[in-house]
Amino acid sequence: MNISAILITLNEEKNLARALESLRCCDEIVIVDSGSTDATAEIASKHGARVLRREFQNYADQKNFAAQAAAHDWVLAIDADEALSPALQEELRELKTRPPRFDAYSFPRRARYLGRWIKHSGWYPDRKVRLYDRRKACWMGDYVHESVKVLGTAGELRGDLLHYTCDDFSQHLQTLDRYTTLAAKEIAASGNSAGLGSVLLAPPWTFLRSYVFQRGFLDGFHGFVIAAMAAFYVFAKHLKARIMMSSR
Repeated sequence: MNISAILITLNEEKNLARALESLRCCDEIVIVDSGSTDATAEIASKHGARVLRREFQNYADQKNFAAQAAAHDWVLAIDADEALSPALQEELRELKTRPPRFDAYSFPRRARYLGRWIKHSGWYPDRKVRLYDRRKACWMGDYVHESVKVLGTAGELRGDLLHYTCDDFSQHLQTLDRYTTLAAKEIAASGNSAGLGSVLLAPPWTFLRSYVFQRGFLDGFHGFVIAAMAAFYVFAKHLKARIMMSSR
C-alpha cells in the first residue's frame, strides 16, 4: 500500500515546512498551488514535493484535483497548517505493511490555539477522514467546511493530526471574516436565510453549547474566547447572508 500526500497552498511559507517534515512516511507529496507569491514553491521543492499550479475554484474542487494528480490511489490530505503527530506517522507506516481493511480512515485532530493545545470546547477529538482510497471517496462542499464523502467503509486510527490554528487574536478575526463570507455565500445560494429570531437565538445557544455542554470552561480563558468567537461566527455568517440576499 503506497500513500500519496496532497496539500493545497496559497502563500504558506510560514507553515509548509512543518507539514512536509511530518509527511516522510508517505511515498510522494503533491502540492496544488493557486498563485503563491512567497517562498511556498521553494520550500515545497526543497522537501521533494511535486508542485502543480492551478487557479482556485473552491476547496473541494482543488483537493479533488490534487487527489487525481497523485500517483497512488491511497491519498492522505492535510492542510498546510497541519502536521502528523509522531504517533500518527507510526500508525501510517504500520498500515502500509498490510492490505487495508477499510476504504478510508479517520483520525482525531488536536488544535493549538493562541499558544495552547485545546482539549475541549467541541474542538477535540474532532475526528476527520483524511486518508482514503480515491476510487471510493471524494471531497464534497462548494464553499466552506468541505469534507470527504466515503462510498465504502471507514475505519479509525488513534494518532492525532495536529492543527496549528491562530497564533494571535487578529489572525483569528481575519480567518473568521473570510470563512463567514464563504458560509454566507453558501446560505445565500441555497436561498434558506435564517429568520431574525434564529439569528438572535443561535449565537447565545452556540456560546452555551461550546462553553458549557462541550466543557469549554475546562480550557480556561481560551475556552471562553473560543465559545465567544463561535457565537460571533454564527451571527456574522447569517448577517452577511441576509445582506447578500437583500441586495439581489
